[in-house]
Amino acid sequence: MKLKRRFLLFAIAMVAPLLFAGAHRAQRVSLADDDDLPKREKLTGDFINALRIAEDNYAGRADYDRLAKGAILGMLHTLDPHSSYLDRKEYEKFLNDQHSRYSGIGSTIAQRNGQVFIMSPFDGTPAYKAGLRYGDQIVEINGESANGWSSLQVSNKLIGPEGTPVTVKVTRLGESKPLEYRLVRGTVPLLSIVNYFMLNRNVGYINLQRGFNTTTPEEMRDAIRDLKGQGMNSLLLDLRGNPGGLVDAAVKVSNNFLYRGQKIVSMRGRPTSFPSREISATNTQPEDFPIIVLVNRGTASAAEIVAASLQDHDRARIVGENSFGKGLVQSVWQLSDGSGLTLTTGKYYTPSGRLIQRDYSGRSFYDYYLQRGDKEAVQQTEEKHTDSGRTVYGGGGINPDVLVKVPAHDIELQRVWIESVFDFSRQLAAGAIPGFPDLKVTRPIERGHRLQPNDYVVGDKVIAAYKTFLHDKKDAKESRVDKDVEFLKRQIRYEVVTAAYGQEIAYQVLLDGDAQMQKGLTELPKARTMAEDVRRQWTARSGGLKRD
Repeated sequence: MKLKRRFLLFAIAMVAPLLFAGAHRAQRVSLADDDDLPKREKLTGDFINALRIAEDNYAGRADYDRLAKGAILGMLHTLDPHSSYLDRKEYEKFLNDQHSRYSGIGSTIAQRNGQVFIMSPFDGTPAYKAGLRYGDQIVEINGESANGWSSLQVSNKLIGPEGTPVTVKVTRLGESKPLEYRLVRGTVPLLSIVNYFMLNRNVGYINLQRGFNTTTPEEMRDAIRDLKGQGMNSLLLDLRGNPGGLVDAAVKVSNNFLYRGQKIVSMRGRPTSFPSREISATNTQPEDFPIIVLVNRGTASAAEIVAASLQDHDRARIVGENSFGKGLVQSVWQLSDGSGLTLTTGKYYTPSGRLIQRDYSGRSFYDYYLQRGDKEAVQQTEEKHTDSGRTVYGGGGINPDVLVKVPAHDIELQRVWIESVFDFSRQLAAGAIPGFPDLKVTRPIERGHRLQPNDYVVGDKVIAAYKTFLHDKKDAKESRVDKDVEFLKRQIRYEVVTAAYGQEIAYQVLLDGDAQMQKGLTELPKARTMAEDVRRQWTARSGGLKRD
């Protein structure tokens, strides 16, 4: 009987806040005057009865937390794919991500050949200060063997409250015994802008990959200021893989490039809970240099707000693949137990009036997120026009002005070579491959380095050593090395530069073979013409003349 009572209280505690308190806050109604109250009470009763049947009759043990979470997620996902429930730990991570930080040891990790390795400690973090290095294999955490763990399992063990200790044991090439590090977790900055640098004497590059958070606008202003100081007069803004984030941050980033009064985004929802509003630029002296924006299937939400606002006002040339297509706005509720709820309360529209949300009706949650069946599901039927009259479409993400798909061959190359390239490069950087002293990395990661063309060059001699490496391992891929030689040179160099300078700097190596980025460079003359047209029109307007 005690179990039944505890079970009932659990169900009420988990479900009632979502059915009543959340609705009360959003709609500002009294439960006593709520016409839907009987339906909600019935729903609560049905849910409790279902849990009771599962407890009494299920062949195994019922995990109440998982049952309730699954039920809530299932309920929200019947509304749309972006309304969601976050347990306490997930909600805490959500808040940390919005503030561009988390608490842990401060290093990227990766799973290779069934084991987890340190890839790149962040500057100034516990991992960096302790001396953890690229290629260190994590074998034990707090006395518990990490053998066979996934990178997610390792990450969950390394992340924890600030100021708490964690002991990490690693094996390192060249060391006869495992090395043990006793670390104290600290706050780790997780900046939105992964990297920025000059591609050549005049063209700057900003990689805004990690999402739009509270620090993003300031990061963008700082990056632009620094690059202009280095001579930048054209910009490639890389939004590929950016999952979105705060609308306010996207608005402030767009505001750098648009004139006062130009619409950035409009949002519409229920008048009682999410009144419609329109947000326009306030900048009287925006940056007027040519801009190329790179997008792909992973560019979503707030990142799409930036790309669409610049496209609709003919302020940038968009290059790459169709973006993800998320035009729904979520509001966030924190529940009494520390968990959280994100609920779609509105839709956002681009300056030309496009709703870019992809159709999710009749598709599973996973098919929608994995974009399976998009060829049939995405229908861009909403025709709109940019300021200059160019045709753009809604209903399926942002169509780039110049379509450049990632070749399927490039994806296949990553799959085929990633494991053995890492294994070889790890030994190369550790000096375990004889004959390459210039590629041996003996010091901790050097931050702030500006990559030079002659840094850690990988030539034919290295490829010959790689062939021998594969031969000794009886790896059948040895026969296709010559066919993929340029890709392999680039990937091996990327790994060694990661060991020397970190992943952020090493990313520059990969851009050499990046078809979308290279096409973006060739589109700069057209972007320059667009920028000049916009500047001329707004100069005329500021002088009291009408736009042509």
